[in-house]
Amino acid sequence: MSVLVGKKAPSFNAQAILNGGEFEKNFSLDQFVGKKHVLFFFYPKDFTFVCPTELHAFQAALGEFESRNCAVVACSTDTEQSHWGWLQMPKNQGGIKGITYPIVADTTKTISMNYGVLAGEYEFDDNDNMGASGPMIAYRGLFLIDKNGIVQHQIVNNFPLGRNVNEALRMLDALQYFEENGEVCPANWQKGELAMKESHQGVADYLSVS
Repeated sequence: MSVLVGKKAPSFNAQAILNGGEFEKNFSLDQFVGKKHVLFFFYPKDFTFVCPTELHAFQAALGEFESRNCAVVACSTDTEQSHWGWLQMPKNQGGIKGITYPIVADTTKTISMNYGVLAGEYEFDDNDNMGASGPMIAYRGLFLIDKNGIVQHQIVNNFPLGRNVNEALRMLDALQYFEENGEVCPANWQKGELAMKESHQGVADYLSVS
């Protein structure tokens, strides 16, 4: 598992499904560099149980992310055809119909590997036969990437543990506030609350956000 915070987000070109059903052959996060922040998250599998709750939760909050000029992009190791099929299935049947943000198909598993969220690794036995030490699907990784393409925040959850979309929004707010004001955000900080600025004496002074 790698730590990408402070580093350039790994670049890729891959198949993706856009707007709930459009196939894109060469989707890349590079299109957002210099233009938008990106919330890029991985989920383990299509047609599962926890995963659709997360995808729908991000969709429900999509307007909040877009109002902050932040793109939301999902990714799993399933094929683009699998993504498309799941997108045609209604929510009350376990599907993700209604999801409009891009869903990337990491069929080569290289994106998950480069982001350090691939569960397992390839290995060879004494006869040079290739095998895998794990399920070779993505953990629930989440990466907040700034406009310069630098990862500013990441979390990685194991398969059973769904993420908190409100926390992702909170981290985006904190990052953008710091970028705009140069003031750092303390524990449990929420948009509209007090921030902190280091004084000349090195003492943290609380300042009003307003």
